[in-house]
This record gives sequence, C-alpha cells and structure tokens, in this order.
Amino acid sequence: MDDAVRFRDQSVTLAGVEGHNLEVPSANPVNYHQAVNDSDGCEPLLADGKLFLPPADGPLPLVMVVPGSLGVSESHLMHAATLVEVGYAVFVLDPFGPRSVESTVANQAQYSFAASAFDVLAALRVLAAHNSVDSTRISAQGHSRGGSAVLTAAVRAFADPIVGGDLAFAAVYAVYPWCGHQFAHPDVGSTRIRAIVGERDDWLSVQQVQSQVQAINLSGGDASLRVVTGAWHSFDRNEEVYEIPEAAIAPAAPTTFIQDDGAMIDHRTGLADPAITDYDMFMAAIDAGLGRWGAHIGSIGDQADLFRKDMLAFHASVLTP
Repeated sequence: MDDAVRFRDQSVTLAGVEGHNLEVPSANPVNYHQAVNDSDGCEPLLADGKLFLPPADGPLPLVMVVPGSLGVSESHLMHAATLVEVGYAVFVLDPFGPRSVESTVANQAQYSFAASAFDVLAALRVLAAHNSVDSTRISAQGHSRGGSAVLTAAVRAFADPIVGGDLAFAAVYAVYPWCGHQFAHPDVGSTRIRAIVGERDDWLSVQQVQSQVQAINLSGGDASLRVVTGAWHSFDRNEEVYEIPEAAIAPAAPTTFIQDDGAMIDHRTGLADPAITDYDMFMAAIDAGLGRWGAHIGSIGDQADLFRKDMLAFHASVLTP
C-alpha cells in the first residue's frame, strides 16, 4: 500500500470483494468526560472506511477492523481478507486519514483515546442501519490503540450516552490492547470480550490487560484472555521482530481510572477531574521518569497463524448462528 494516499482514495479488493467507501459522522472529544456528557458539543469529524460485502442472500454478520498507531496496514487488510473469505462482511475503519495523522507512534496525544472510541461507536451506528448488515451480529476487532478503542466502546457508561442503550456490539476482540485507561466500573452488558496479547509485549503492560479483563468479569461481563508465549507486540504480522526506535511508551505507568461520568482520576491525588486529558496523564508518567523510547513489533515462528486461528474461532463463537 502507498502510505501517502489516504485509505479512502485507494482501490482495495479483498478475497474478490471490492471495498466501497463509507462515511461515518463522528467527533473529536477532548476527553472521556466531554464524550459522555456533551457529545453534541464535541468538534465534529467525518470519519470513513471501506466496507466489504461478500455475496449473500440476506443481512450479514460483520467484523469491524480498527487499526493501531501505524494506521491501516497490510496486516489489517490481510485479516480483513481472511474474514471476508469465510463469509463475514468487514468494515475497515480509518481513524487517521480524516484527521491528517500518519502515525501516533511517537505522540499518542495527537487526538484523544476518547475520540478513538467515539469513532468506533459512530461506525457501529452507521453499520447497524445498513441494509446488508445484521445489526445484532456486529463484532469489533481492534489492534493496539484500536484495541483500546473497542474495549472502551464496549463499556456502557461510555456507549449509552453516544449511541443509546439499545445498540451494542455482539463481541469485541481486543488485540494487544493498551489498557492504561480503564473505566472503574466496566459494565459491558451483553457484549462478549476477548483479549489476546504477547507475553513479551514491550509497548504496554500485560498486567493491565489482565486486570481489565478481570474487572469486566467481576462487573458481570463475559471476558477471556490469551497471553501468547514468547510473543511481542503485533505478533499477528508476517514479519520478523524489529524495533521501532521512535515509539514513545510508558508501560510501567500507573493505570488511569475513569468514573462513569467520564472524569479521569489523577492517581497522584486520587481525585477525579473532568478537565484532565490524555496529555496530562502522559506527562505525569514522563515527569515520574516512566517514559522511554523504542519498542518491538513482529512475529516468531507460527505466531501469525496462531493469531488467525484464535481470531476466526472467537468471531465464529459469537457471529455464527
């Protein structure tokens, strides 16, 4: 793919199915509190992506693929092609192109994590109304930053004010998700959750992923986790492990918890503040000496195939009648 060309402006065919552009009215909330309490007051944004619809006699189950900090890549399209091949409709969301962002690897504060999750819910609203999509069988698959987005989008305290209480994902597949932001009461309703992460992932804290999954279960949800032995970040890619030196990371930073009203809790004071933003908490980690540069991506041996099998098995367990 040519990274200089916006995803919407590329011609993409997966498993013989041509992708068609779909616009998604979304927004750019400054933080979770604004998204939850003033979604209409957020800066509007017209997001987009490509919808792949294999031939079918009726509405199809759909998997939404949400990319991470490097934007839509060949690996995401490879997974989308695999899903199309087995008969799912697929929507590949592009959160970067509409914001003129190429990568958030070196700066995750270019737009908020709340905005990432808002995009996912905005896309759900559009897709659920599409005649070719079964609104009761929509799954969201997010990678890295996208994994964070789909997990947040599943939490009802965040989703209900944006899309209403009657609209929800059937499932969320969070692929090596950064879990540095967590709602203190992560009620996900009927959405089934699965996370998968590499044991050696140095972009994030595996323990935070574990705690997020456990908290969802303790809140009455149905969540599972697989930690892949010896795997690094992006172990689903068919490429050898290598370092990205410009990656700005702080995997040892404390978890930032979020109240039901979206206010982030400052771990230094224990107090919630509606004005706190991602940038404030990232800078707190840097000031504490917890930030550093450089992290790895890539796969070893059959890890990419292991991921593919886990991905298909999870979506089938939810989307197949």
